[in-house]
Amino acid sequence: MGAVTSANPPSPSPPATPWGLVILLGLLTAMGPLAIDMYLPSLPAIGAALRADPSQTQATVATFLAGMAIGQMFYGPASDRLGRRGPILFGVIVFILASVGCAMAQTIDQLLIGRFVQALGACAGGVVVRAVVRDQFNHTETARMLSLMMLIMGLAPILAPLLGGVLLGLGDWSWNFWFMAIFGAVLGVAAFLRLKESRSEATAIQASKENPLQSYFAVLREKRLVGYVLAGALNGAVLFTYVASSPGLMMGTYGVPVAVFPFLFSLNAVAIIGSSQLNRYALRSATTDQVLSRASNASIVVGLLLALAAVTGVGGPWTVLPILFLLLGTYGFMGGNTTAGALSVDPLRAGATSALLGAASFGCGALASSLAGLFHDGTARPMALVMLACMTGSVASLRLLALPRKAQA
Repeated sequence: MGAVTSANPPSPSPPATPWGLVILLGLLTAMGPLAIDMYLPSLPAIGAALRADPSQTQATVATFLAGMAIGQMFYGPASDRLGRRGPILFGVIVFILASVGCAMAQTIDQLLIGRFVQALGACAGGVVVRAVVRDQFNHTETARMLSLMMLIMGLAPILAPLLGGVLLGLGDWSWNFWFMAIFGAVLGVAAFLRLKESRSEATAIQASKENPLQSYFAVLREKRLVGYVLAGALNGAVLFTYVASSPGLMMGTYGVPVAVFPFLFSLNAVAIIGSSQLNRYALRSATTDQVLSRASNASIVVGLLLALAAVTGVGGPWTVLPILFLLLGTYGFMGGNTTAGALSVDPLRAGATSALLGAASFGCGALASSLAGLFHDGTARPMALVMLACMTGSVASLRLLALPRKAQA
């Protein structure tokens, strides 16, 4: 039975920030967002080059999310049993090779396979990095570190589409994937030289006593942990639904030029980064659970407003896009704090918990984005309604499973 932490007093005087570690871990975590966001401006070009329709090109996003979900279930327990460095370096190598395969794809089916394998490599960074952070920091400092990493990782949704658009202008869509391969190679060298092993002896001993399935069953018995995981996963599904739907919504429905789309996409990423940094300061005077309670209240209200705007069509993009900006802003408060909450329940199984967090997040994201694509009708309605359903489930998971009563006050 894990050690349940119901109260996590804020730390008014946080320790000095290890910026070198923050940047390295943030970049490792950014492999996934980079691979998702960078090629979005190229989707029309990919469809034309590989003779694929919009639903097939959008499926390359959902396929990547599915690969991220599945792969994390293996890396998490492996990092508990084998250490943190090995799985991360293995994942980076897979990411490099798959990126090369994507760049050389001649058909949409080849690209779909390449994207799935690419995700199997990219997910190593996210899942193991969360365990590395929990190895070295307490509950509140873990939330702060994750918010700082969001500052680094959050640059991917801002810079990646812009860079992808530039590369598309210089060459063709495959240049995006060649860049990803180079990025992975540089990052792999940095991780090999600078990332130290952080797994504790206690974690290694615990992992040696049970197989991966036993680890997962153990963490799934923790009601609060399951609540944090579901809340974070469903909140993340809101973000992934936006990522998968935004090219069609903005460039198709609203007629945004291809050259302008990256800037609008990046603007919404600013909302996520900004709120994640505000979260760092909020944690100086409130616990992670208190911040979660307040952020979840705000998210459900904004989600309802977005659904109302999308269903009625009032104001068109001038109503939908500003509200969408506000809704994505709540992710900065929800993401890091749900992750820190889940990792605090059973620290000796941080790898398994991190894998569960990632798999649930990307699994829910793949399902939600697929549903939005399935019901695509040329309006913002499918996206907004799927987002509202995910947000409602996230808030319910927090209230019914994760948060103690005093945090909800």
